[in-house]
Amino acid sequence: MRIMAIDYGDAHTGIAISDPTGFMAGTTTVINAYRPEQVAEGVKKLAEEYAVEELVLGYPKNMDGSLGPRAEKAESMAALLRESVGLPVILWDERRTTIDAHRILLNNGQNAKKRKKTVGCCGGGADFGGISHV
Repeated sequence: MRIMAIDYGDAHTGIAISDPTGFMAGTTTVINAYRPEQVAEGVKKLAEEYAVEELVLGYPKNMDGSLGPRAEKAESMAALLRESVGLPVILWDERRTTIDAHRILLNNGQNAKKRKKTVGCCGGGADFGGISHV
């Protein structure tokens, strides 16, 4: 089952699409859009193109587990995606995924500038193994 991990941002939304096993990221890209509806359109197009069956949206909780404004935006985006894309959406606690993504890229020799550009895409997909067991 292909899974799409989404790291929703105000202007840039990172996308990682798993391989057919749902375990490893096979494709990464960025949707550059400010309007949530444009992001949803981009997600729908990619979901159809790659036969995605499930969406996993980063849920940026605060480190103490409380919900802030970014988490509320993620909840709104999840509702929009469920309605417009028609696939199940899981809100995934993304605390530490950015740290993990930076560590993986650093260990693979990427410099700081390249890591910053790449993390938005791969941060959400850094834990496909954990997501596939949900």
